[in-house]
Amino acid sequence: MGEEAEEKEASEELEEAVFFRPKPPMRELVKLRERVKRKKPRFVRQESWRYKRIKESWRRPRGIDSKMRIGKKGWPKRVKVGYRGPRLARGLHPSGFEEVLVHNLSELEEVDPTRQAVRIAHTVGLRKRAELISKAEELGIYVLNPMKLEEVEEIPEEEVEEEKDEELEELGEEELEEEAEELEEVMEGEPEDSEEAGGGDSEGGGE
Repeated sequence: MGEEAEEKEASEELEEAVFFRPKPPMRELVKLRERVKRKKPRFVRQESWRYKRIKESWRRPRGIDSKMRIGKKGWPKRVKVGYRGPRLARGLHPSGFEEVLVHNLSELEEVDPTRQAVRIAHTVGLRKRAELISKAEELGIYVLNPMKLEEVEEIPEEEVEEEKDEELEELGEEELEEEAEELEEVMEGEPEDSEEAGGGDSEGGGE
């Protein structure tokens, strides 16, 4: 019985691992991009090795007598379009997924878990972040910046209450604005009504 229980636990752990971290669909393309990048030369600015005031960040050589511009043998390589990486691997996350920024549940539901992974925006609070992570686990979506389980379990009640208070304040402000607009409309309508009433009395007195 003990061995069977251990095997079940091991199989469950494997299933959870597969569930939380799906197989990257384009990992081979990322590896190809890394191999191509290893062969790429290091592009440096002309004479950055000679003068301390000139940084190594790349600038295209433009001098009429520049040996580097001509491409003379023995001088550093220049940036050219032929050094670009594989077209299909451009923009991929190192994990092999396409990265998608997510702010809410509706954006999360539009993600394709077979080829995309999500990154939760830094503006999202702890409570909503925990909801997004749990929903992503249900849908089998890989999260690039997940919270630790300890952080999810130990979300301080004060922060949750603060977020709720902020939401209530926003709702209260909207209601107050609506009431103020209604009062303004009522106040604007009162003088017109009084003028009409006054005009009627004068006409009646004249007769």
